[in-house]
Amino acid sequence: MRPLLFSIAYRILSSVGEAEDAVQEAWLRYDASTTRPVSAKAFLSATVMRIAIDVPRSARMRREEYVGPWLPEPLLDDPYEDPARAAELADSVSMAALLLLERLSPLERSVFVLREVFAFGFDEIAAAVGRSEAACRQLLVRARRHMNEGRPRFEADRQERQELASRFFEALAQGDVDGLQSLLSADVQLIGDGGGKAPQLAKAVAGAENVARLLATVYPLMARVDITFEPHEVNGQPGAVFLDRDGKVLHILALDVLDGQIQTIRSVINPDKLGHLGPVADAWAIDQEVKQARKRRPTPRCR
Repeated sequence: MRPLLFSIAYRILSSVGEAEDAVQEAWLRYDASTTRPVSAKAFLSATVMRIAIDVPRSARMRREEYVGPWLPEPLLDDPYEDPARAAELADSVSMAALLLLERLSPLERSVFVLREVFAFGFDEIAAAVGRSEAACRQLLVRARRHMNEGRPRFEADRQERQELASRFFEALAQGDVDGLQSLLSADVQLIGDGGGKAPQLAKAVAGAENVARLLATVYPLMARVDITFEPHEVNGQPGAVFLDRDGKVLHILALDVLDGQIQTIRSVINPDKLGHLGPVADAWAIDQEVKQARKRRPTPRCR
């Protein structure tokens, strides 16, 4: 039951910590109930949804004051598993999908997640959000329209997607500009989220040549100060976890793959969004090390 509740809450909140808090609060309310509901699943799902709906109101205000681009907290493993719908579930938890969900109202988001992702009946959804079934159907129509206007469709072939990601990370490690550029779409974007608490890009970098040259310059320098990376799915899409010499998490990189090319690269380095993954590296100190490494020895020419 907990995996389902967490997966619902995370898709509403885009935050691992807030989703875990919502699940814990839902269980506390269930335990405190003087009568046992007919369906524990229905009760707990409705409760966690109501709790999650209330959070975005304050979270949205915090994001309006956020420094730089805002991205969801990275999720390495979705605890809710359904082999028959694995691809659909991975799509719904991608950073691109979560950013689109952010555009919806809390009620639209809730109805969309319960119906489209977890296939709840309209009677269950109505009970969860406190609206009539007819109202929920209208909310779903609006939510679908907004989501379909901008929702990407990722590579269906998981193996092809992973092979492209492997080539990307190999070229990244080598500082291979041409190799990187060949894997990027012409209008690719590189977006970094530091939240003002870690070094980050001042703004999004766009265009295959610009992104390839930036990556091929930065990552060989990071390797000089013992930064390594481990390929790993991030929010259901190809990505990697970057670690310092002590094995602490420095940042997360996530790739959006479509039509055999990388469309968007997202980097989360805000330490507040990485703590659930383990000890977090000192990004400012590493930034200084990288600058010193650049001064000591020129960057190798990229192929």
